[in-house]
Amino acid sequence: MTRISQHAKRLSASIPTIRRLPSYLQVVKRYKSEGFTVISGTVIAEELELEAIQVRKDLAVTGIVGKPRVGYPVVKLISAIEKFLNWDRGCRAIVVGAGNLGSALMGYQELKDHGLTLVAAFDMSIDRIGPRDNAPTVYPMNEMPEIVTKKEARLAIITVPAKVAQEVCDNLVAAGIKRIWNFTNVRLRVPDGVLVMQEDLSSGYAVLTVLRGIDD
Repeated sequence: MTRISQHAKRLSASIPTIRRLPSYLQVVKRYKSEGFTVISGTVIAEELELEAIQVRKDLAVTGIVGKPRVGYPVVKLISAIEKFLNWDRGCRAIVVGAGNLGSALMGYQELKDHGLTLVAAFDMSIDRIGPRDNAPTVYPMNEMPEIVTKKEARLAIITVPAKVAQEVCDNLVAAGIKRIWNFTNVRLRVPDGVLVMQEDLSSGYAVLTVLRGIDD
């Protein structure tokens, strides 16, 4: 598959499909660790309680083709998914907000396993500034433009208080960041060409608390 066609497939993939691929990858890697060399779309579907046809359609965006009644070669399937997600290339990122959530993300091993390298963190509190064990150094906010350039960061994770989220976002865009992973509950305003992925933890919690009421 050429680079152009792979790029076209990424652009045509739906967000739900992209969100499901890491779950498929997790299942396939587990089967590989157990000694399996082939896995079927039906097995993946049963593991995740999905329809087999949905799994096969999702996997098709990676370019891999399974054999009827046999399935997919496990090693090639892992490679295909990781390549499609660009997890084989790696990404240099920063964290803005080194409080509890930011610190937890800095120590989250799964991000590292998927090629996300955290090269720096930033915070407004002087008490949090400085080097950390097994985590990136935390710098003052005013050093962000210089460090982003120096460390060649391409993605930023925002975990700051809501009241300063938009200001932080504006500063990140000015520093050249074009991909933002937003863990605040603020809907950030960004110019064309900047991609924001919203992770509103309170929304997920709201669903759980409402559904909990059904059982109480």
